[in-house]
Amino acid sequence: MPLTNNVIIKLNEITTVVEDKNKLKEEEIEIIKSIFKEILDKGERYDVDDIESWFENEGSWQNKNSRIRVINLSHYIQDKHEQTARLKIIQDK
Repeated sequence: MPLTNNVIIKLNEITTVVEDKNKLKEEEIEIIKSIFKEILDKGERYDVDDIESWFENEGSWQNKNSRIRVINLSHYIQDKHEQTARLKIIQDK
């Protein structure tokens, strides 16, 4: 599934927020989590592999560990969102 323009805009927002791409600060990590949560809360979807590819090709994310951290955050938030959605469906029954 290709990334939508809205998701790409949010990924660019992450790139802008992070000052030092070699070492993520705790506050930046929290912002990144909230951005991925916002994407999902608005009904957008993303494939983690596409997120990984986007960060690898973006250019300013030279540090592989930082890229992996952001990708792991995207996956974590996506899993958490899906689990919450399943619980809501079960509770509705």
